[in-house]
This record gives sequence, C-alpha cells and structure tokens, in this order.
Amino acid sequence: MNSVVCISHVPDTESRIKIAADGRKVDEAGLKFIVSPYDEFALEEAIRVKEKSGGGDVTVVTFGPDRAQQALREALARGATKALHVKGEASDADSLGIAKVLAAAIKTVPHDLVFLGKQGVGTDNALVGPMVAELLGYPQVNVVTKLEVADGKLTAHREIEGAEEILETPTPAVVTAQKGLNEPRYASLKGIMAAKKIAIDTKSVADLGLNDSDIFNQRVATVALELPAEKSGGKKIDGADAAAAARAILQYIKDEAKAL
Repeated sequence: MNSVVCISHVPDTESRIKIAADGRKVDEAGLKFIVSPYDEFALEEAIRVKEKSGGGDVTVVTFGPDRAQQALREALARGATKALHVKGEASDADSLGIAKVLAAAIKTVPHDLVFLGKQGVGTDNALVGPMVAELLGYPQVNVVTKLEVADGKLTAHREIEGAEEILETPTPAVVTAQKGLNEPRYASLKGIMAAKKIAIDTKSVADLGLNDSDIFNQRVATVALELPAEKSGGKKIDGADAAAAARAILQYIKDEAKAL
C-alpha cells in the first residue's frame, strides 16, 4: 500500500509571532518551524497503513523554501520512506495555488492513498485537502478520526454534531486527518540516522508542468495582518463577604464587561 502525505512547515505553535514590515506576512526572523500538527496525524496514519499492509512506500511531499526540507527530514525520521520537495515560496500562493502544486506532485508518485492534515496551522483555512482531491478527481473524506483500509477500499469515521458518520469509498482517495485519529510517534535515534541517508527528490514548479501564473495568480490576497489586542489585567474582588462579592461580580459583568 503506497501513500502520499502532504505536509507543511509552519511556525512553532509556541512561537511569539511578529508581523513583517510590509504588514502582510509573518516576520520569520528567529522563528522555529515545525511540521504542522494536524499533518503529524496524517503522517502517522500513513505509516500505520503501510505497516498493516506489510509493505509499500510512504512519500512525504511539501511545497516551500529550502527550510521546508527540515520538515521532510523529520517525517523520514518518523518512518516515511521517500520525500519530494517542490521548491517555491508557498507563502506567495493562496490555497488553490498550493493545491495545484501538490496535486501535480502527487501525480508523479505511485500511490493508493493521499493524506493531509485537516488544516494547516497558521492560515487554518482547511481548503487545500479538498482542493487537492478535486484536482485529482478522487473521492475525499475529511476530518477523519478512525480509518480502516482493506481490499481496495477504506472505511472512515468522522465526528459530526452529536453523532459519528461512517463513510466507505474505493481507493485512490484523499483523507484529511483530525486530532484523535492516532497518537503520532516520536523519531527514534535509529530513524534520525537513517533519514540522513535518504535522498530528497527536488523539483521546481516548472518541472511539474506548471508556471508561476498557475500558482501565484492569487484569487485570495492578504490585505493586512494584525496581532490581537493585548488583554487588560484582571480585576480582583474581595470574597470575604460571599453575597457582596457575587453582587460585585454581577455588576462588573453588566456594566464593564457588557456581557449581560
């Protein structure tokens, strides 16, 4: 069973974000980058499918600048067997541009399943996975929390409001992973050493038969970014007299917080 896992390289969720001088991008100076957390669930599931099927490849694919190879090395250390890096400034493309690159890259790799995280941390659009499926002409199941693959078909479980939905589809198919699908493994020392020996295949957008106008002709453009307003300090109310404290809290909620 061969799988392709599309991963993105994003700022560490613990990072303190700064806005770049142009006011439209994140200032990357000094930022630590990681594999997007939802993509970790996608990668782990692809590795588990390979292990259960008794063979095949797990190919990780990313679109981004040189630093994105760090994410590919991390994925190889965890158990992926091949890696493909499409070089380019993914931040200059919108979701459809990124999906076009990934779909073109996927077509160059033998596969039965395509995995992505349900959304990339940062933009949180949850658009790329469904767009990749449409561009490939594959069935898709999104926000998956349990997956079973056998005999050329998959059964996917996904949470919906107040219930669980179970879907069945033939392969090849696109699956986007939700938290709870599995518990991602850590890279072992053996895996880290082995990953260093695996050559990463590198392609340009042109190598995939695409040109810049296909990718960077943005349908959605970022006009401006701004950080959330700093929170004001809390207000302490003396609780010696419980009844008086309750009245003070209610008064605060009504008059200052304007929540009632």
